[in-house]
Amino acid sequence: MLTVTYSFADSMEREAREVARGLRNRDPEVLDRLIEQFQYRLFRYLIYLAGSRETAEDLFQETWMRVLEKGHLYNGKSRFETWLFAIARNLFIDLVRQRKASVSLDELVDPEKAGTVDIPASETTLPTERLFREEENRLVATALGCLPAVYREVLVLRFQEDLALDEIAAIVAAPLSTVKSRLYRSLELLREALEETKS
Repeated sequence: MLTVTYSFADSMEREAREVARGLRNRDPEVLDRLIEQFQYRLFRYLIYLAGSRETAEDLFQETWMRVLEKGHLYNGKSRFETWLFAIARNLFIDLVRQRKASVSLDELVDPEKAGTVDIPASETTLPTERLFREEENRLVATALGCLPAVYREVLVLRFQEDLALDEIAAIVAAPLSTVKSRLYRSLELLREALEETKS
């Protein structure tokens, strides 16, 4: 078991170093592979963060442009998606700051659009399964839309993107203890919001 764990960690480290080398060399195959691997996850994260498909599309393009421009800065010591999501988040914050003089992450979502986030489908399913899943997604999206952005973001990164708490802390530039308390509070708020949307 220990050998398997070590081998997996070693493989991930090696892959991160290869990605770092490819980005330093501006290798188009590496960039194509990264886009293919992370495009859905990044776009979904940006939709939840921005609350708008149009803004998410713009930020999606800008994020990959920034990866191309700043790829030499990725050192391979952390997972690529941690670095990628941090870039996307910073671009979003920059965009909002351009629109407003002073802003907190709580103010980043337009309450009028909060319940209408359109999440693209990632797989084909049977019609009945799709119907169930669409209803479930609608309820969760509506409940998530009711949460303040700082809490919604932590939930999305933890449970949809399956990132570790220390990776989330790196993305949101907050201490681990803050991320833990936000996650705990966000789960409480989500449960309350789901109960309200079902009643």
